[in-house]
Amino acid sequence: MSRVHHQPGAPRPHDELDGRRAAILDAVVAEYIETAQPVGSTTVSRATTVAVSPATVRAEMVALEREGYLTQPHTSAGRIPTDRGYRFFVDHLAEPGILGPSQRTQVSKFFDHVHGEMEDVLERTSSLLAELTSHAAVVVGPPHDTATIVSVHAVALAPRVVLCVVVLEDGAVEKATLELDEDVADATVAAAAAVLRERLEGLALNHVDAAEPVASPDPAVARLVARALEAVVAIGERRDPEEVFIGGSSRIAASFEAVETVRSVLAILEQQLVVVDLLNDVLASGLSVAIGEEHGYEPLASCAVIVAPISLEGAPGGVVGILGPTRMNYPSAIAAAEVVSTRLSRRLESTRRGEHDGDEAPRG
Repeated sequence: MSRVHHQPGAPRPHDELDGRRAAILDAVVAEYIETAQPVGSTTVSRATTVAVSPATVRAEMVALEREGYLTQPHTSAGRIPTDRGYRFFVDHLAEPGILGPSQRTQVSKFFDHVHGEMEDVLERTSSLLAELTSHAAVVVGPPHDTATIVSVHAVALAPRVVLCVVVLEDGAVEKATLELDEDVADATVAAAAAVLRERLEGLALNHVDAAEPVASPDPAVARLVARALEAVVAIGERRDPEEVFIGGSSRIAASFEAVETVRSVLAILEQQLVVVDLLNDVLASGLSVAIGEEHGYEPLASCAVIVAPISLEGAPGGVVGILGPTRMNYPSAIAAAEVVSTRLSRRLESTRRGEHDGDEAPRG
C-alpha cells in the first residue's frame, strides 16, 4: 500500500479566520456539498450568514484561495473547497449534525428488531449505515480473540479420541479433536470437562494460559486438561483478528466522477486488512474525520473517512466507518456514524449479557 508522507494525526497549524471570511468559507462549502458545482460570489452573498455585497465576497474568496482554503477550476469562475477548506468547515461546525426524524426512526426500528449471530448483526449494520449516508460503510467487529468463553464441553469419540467444544459469546462454536497416546475412560473425560469449565468459562479467549499448571489429583485428568488447553489456545490463534463488513460498495461509482478514483476505492475495499488498518489509523490519530491526504492512504487522497468507535463496557470493541468523497455532507454523516456506533455498542453489550436492546435510540 502506497502511503503519502503526511503522518495522520500530526499537529496541524491552528487555522483561524475572521468572522466574515469564515462565514464565506462555510457558505462555499455548504453550497458545494449541496450542488457539486463551483460556487460564485453572487450565490454566497445571498447566504443568510453573509451580509455583504458580491464584490466584497469576491475579494474575500480571492483571499481564501490565496490562503489555501479554496481553489478555482480552470473552466469556471466559481470556486470549490480544498481539503484545508473542508477541514476548517468540519473543525468549526456550529453544532453537531442530527439525523432527520425518518432516519432516527429507521435506526431505532433496525436495532429493536435485528436478531441473529453477531456476524449477521454487523453485516446488516453496515448496510444500514450505507443507506443512511449514501456512501460506502464499514463495520469492524470486536477482535475475535477477546470473545468470552460461555461454555466448554468434552466428549469421548473413541478410546483415544476426545472432542473439545468451546462456545463463545459471539455465537461461534469452535471444535478441536484431541488424538491421545493412551486410552481414556469416560469418567476421566467427565472429570476433565469439569476442570475445564471451572477454569475457562467467563474467561476471554486471549486470556487462556496453557502453561499454567493443572491442579488435579488424577494424572490422566491433568494430562487431558493440558491437551485441551493447548487446543483452546490454538483456536484463538487461528481465528481471524476481526470480522469486517462493507455495505454500499455499489454507491462508490455515483460518488466520484473519475473512473480511476472509483477503481482505487473499490480496490481498497476488497483488502479487508487495509480497511481495518485505515480505520484504526484514523482512530489512533485522535481524529473522527480524516480528509484527503490526512489519513495517509494515497489511493484515497480524494476521499474522506469518518470513524466512530464501538465500545464494549468501556473497552474497544471495533469501529464503524464511512468512506466517501471529500464533498460529503459532514454533519449528517458524522451524526449517522455516532448514532449507529452507540446503538451497536449497546446491542453487542446486551448480547454479551444475554439481554435485549430495547432502550430508546439516543438523540441523533
